[in-house]
Amino acid sequence: MRDDVWLTESPVGPVVRPARPSGTTVLYVPGDGDRPDASDRVLDLAGHLALNTGAAVVPCRYGPRFPAALDDVHAAYDRCRASGPTIVAGERLGAGLAAALLLRLRDLGAEPPACAVLVSALLDLTLEAPSLRLNASADPGFDAAGLRRRVERYAAGANPADPLLSPLYANLHGLPPVRLLASGTDPLLDDSLAFAARAARSGVTVDLRVLQDPSFMPAETVEAVAGSASQWVRTAEASVS
Repeated sequence: MRDDVWLTESPVGPVVRPARPSGTTVLYVPGDGDRPDASDRVLDLAGHLALNTGAAVVPCRYGPRFPAALDDVHAAYDRCRASGPTIVAGERLGAGLAAALLLRLRDLGAEPPACAVLVSALLDLTLEAPSLRLNASADPGFDAAGLRRRVERYAAGANPADPLLSPLYANLHGLPPVRLLASGTDPLLDDSLAFAARAARSGVTVDLRVLQDPSFMPAETVEAVAGSASQWVRTAEASVS
């Protein structure tokens, strides 16, 4: 954890604040929460985001199974939104949960976040995307069999094509702006490509960035997420000024 940000606890997860907060919050939905290094890596990312955006960053906790996990993320969003303009970001399974949150908020007629930033997003829990097979060998840390087991546990018997489990199959009309980040050799690349195409056809403002670096969450990806959040932080602040 960085020594130039403040770390406190909240009922929905840790809160990382910069010295001069902007009044905006980034709700970050982590992925790979079962990896031993996940906590330190997520807090390090939160520190980068806080410093680069001026926002308070909340890496939220969520349960291991659907739909309770989505309920947890929704509760975290409501808490963040009560403090002011909020941006939602996530990675892998967390990005899928972030996208599912956008759908739920839209269907409920609730206030959406200023934007969403989805990194190496797992958006299709049927796991039928060709990139899962073609790109798996390019990421030494990617465990396809482990992902299938985790998805099976997470779905808890629900149909994996349910739009709240697999937002790729949802009606995407009316969502806030979405930025998707992936590597060209990401096993989950096809999820981002297909979601971006469907969202654009639905009239959603989409920014898809495919990076050359094959490693998961490289430093330049962290900076790209921070840049995306910073851009929409200014937009959100302008809209309430």
